Amino acid sequence: MARAGGITEAVNVGIAVQADWDNREFISQISHNVRALFDFLVKFEATTKSKLASLNEKLDTLERRLELIEVQVGTATANPSLFTP
Repeated sequence: MARAGGITEAVNVGIAVQADWDNREFISQISHNVRALFDFLVKFEATTKSKLASLNEKLDTLERRLELIEVQVGTATANPSLFTP
């Protein structure tokens, strides 16, 4: 009987060790996925900032052009003789 108890205990330890390895593997996979998600978000942020900065520059250029056109139209409206041959 003592021997049967030893086998049962060994089996229980083996089951516990396997469960521990399964848990460690699961945690490792979760950690890897969290790191991959973090890396993606960092790259996404950098790309988005770059694209928004470029878009902002284009909008600034368009705003300056629009202001110039508004001044030209205002001048043409106030002084039509300047633009007629």
